Amino acid sequence: MKPTTSPLIPAKPNREIHGICAAYLPWRPIAKIDFDSYAMMLESIWRSGLTPAVNMDTGFANLLTDAQRREVLQFAKSISQGRPMVAGVFVDDLPGDCVPHYQRQIEATASVGAMPILFQCRDLIARTDREIVKVYDQVGKLGVDFLGFELGKMFASFGAIYSIACFTELIAIPRLLGLKHSSLSRELEWQRLEIRDAKRPEFRVYTGNDLAIDMVQWGSDYLLGLAAFYPEAFARRDRYWREGDRRFYAINDALQLLGGFSFRDPVPAYKHDAAMALALRGVIACDAMHPDAPSRPPSDREFIAMIIERIESLMSDAV
Repeated sequence: MKPTTSPLIPAKPNREIHGICAAYLPWRPIAKIDFDSYAMMLESIWRSGLTPAVNMDTGFANLLTDAQRREVLQFAKSISQGRPMVAGVFVDDLPGDCVPHYQRQIEATASVGAMPILFQCRDLIARTDREIVKVYDQVGKLGVDFLGFELGKMFASFGAIYSIACFTELIAIPRLLGLKHSSLSRELEWQRLEIRDAKRPEFRVYTGNDLAIDMVQWGSDYLLGLAAFYPEAFARRDRYWREGDRRFYAINDALQLLGGFSFRDPVPAYKHDAAMALALRGVIACDAMHPDAPSRPPSDREFIAMIIERIESLMSDAV
């Protein structure tokens, strides 16, 4: 009798993992961006060896004005000193056809030395698969390398998970170098990895599954909001995987416990837990939030502090 499920997928040990950290955008209690703390956040990511991504969901991209997103991007450029960074291209709050908005913002993003990643928008996800591929193809004709994004509805109403057929066509676009997959489904991500390995092995699938950060074992890279809580710990975990060090599992489990707790419903409120973690660690000044963002109860701090203590104990092992 034939099995009714797919066979287990083999892991890919000793692989160099490309980690992108969606940088948290700190706030002051007076509802203003705390750029001093933001500089500390970005520096901690670069120092860890990860690549920061600005104007992502963790940076409240959908709650900022277009002018604020430009301000954040320019600030990141001013302190980058040529170091790599990724920047979200968000157009959902701009009227009309999304294509010229994407094209204009991709060129502006690339001009400051950042790799653009295209947020989805309502205009894009309302199109057919063929039309969606055409949009990415038009963007690719600008001659700028860029990343794509699949964003599940649990994160934002303007996101969507593409069909496998659509994904298969997308990865054939030369300038599209990778795609962040945020369905929170291992199965959907494994399907994409299998197609990637067969058709374009150099294409990067960046897991956005904060509930299964171990997807890196099967060939995903990552672009995670959870990485902002403790980028140094993610970098250490990645090094353990590359070196074949079994300590990978203990630090991954501790980080995953933090992810499982913080990314509970309502999922967008994870950003408040990120603020709590970063404030507890002394990276940002306080855990104030964007005034329109959902929040967590103050009791979250006690659990987050306990998990951070566990992670720091694991980090204190011999380097």
